[in-house]
Amino acid sequence: MAKEYTIISWHHNRKTEYTGTMEYLTTRVFGYTLECGHSWNNKIPENPKTGKSLVKALNDSARECNRYFDYYELKETS
Repeated sequence: MAKEYTIISWHHNRKTEYTGTMEYLTTRVFGYTLECGHSWNNKIPENPKTGKSLVKALNDSARECNRYFDYYELKETS
């Protein structure tokens, strides 16, 4: 079974949690955000490999696309 990650998305102080495999999160949930960020700055990966790198890519994408009201973090699992 593939490892699952939970990403917390903050949008205008509204918190939403997304849980899934890395493939699901990078294609189905955050694919457009990553694609937009990569189109503005090709140093932002479209297919990050770890939870930590996904969160970094999402936050970098939000900044590149002038979406300063968006913030992402990785939820710690116990």
